[in-house]
Amino acid sequence: MGMFGQIFGQNRLREPLDFSDFATDMHSHLIPGIDDGVKSVEESLEMIRGLKDLGFKKLITTPHAMADVYTNSSDIIRSGLQDVRKAVADSGLDVEIEAAAEYLLDDGFRDKLEAGDLLTMGKRHILVEMSYIMEPVNLNHLLFDIQTAGYRIIMAHAERYSFWFNNKERYQQMLDRGIHLQLNLLSLSGYYGKEVKRMALWLLEHDMYSVVGTDLHNEVYLKELQQLQYDPLMKKLMEKSGDFINKEL
Repeated sequence: MGMFGQIFGQNRLREPLDFSDFATDMHSHLIPGIDDGVKSVEESLEMIRGLKDLGFKKLITTPHAMADVYTNSSDIIRSGLQDVRKAVADSGLDVEIEAAAEYLLDDGFRDKLEAGDLLTMGKRHILVEMSYIMEPVNLNHLLFDIQTAGYRIIMAHAERYSFWFNNKERYQQMLDRGIHLQLNLLSLSGYYGKEVKRMALWLLEHDMYSVVGTDLHNEVYLKELQQLQYDPLMKKLMEKSGDFINKEL
């Protein structure tokens, strides 16, 4: 049993953890009304305040960008970011906030790639996700084309793709291609189910993650994150914070 498995089920911590060693939360949905995240500026401020209280110094919010459901262009996201930044400034919150996007690798993604209409973080890092149902049939070619265009890929919440649970070599293949795997912190709490938590622990044991994020959508997520401050698994993860690239983003 590995390091993370050994502490699974241990008693909760008495004092809350501070997530500041990660510095940057690079995955969230904080622009009101454009995806399944926050619905109002007031809710956005509440979530931003909550993330700041957890210890994050910088927030990169990442609205969904999909062909059919959330058709968010770079201009739509930038406009929403301006509104959020103004509200943050007016409220006196001392936190840096930027925006990228969480791009679904769907039928419309190639059009965005060819148009150069992509928002990135850090050194041209781009956050992408897949359907939870099946791997895109052209995944390898699409990833190659993204990298050939000069982008560095971060695969969002890698532990949530159930079609890879019995095909774990795909994770190593992603790493071999230079792709970063991102952990949703709430996967450690079991928020997405036992199988997702088990996969997250396996990926951690094998040192496959290089990015962490909250994927914060609303108050329910925030309350779960606040509870995670008392989780021994999170304490062990914080001890490995230097292994992650969050501070570079």
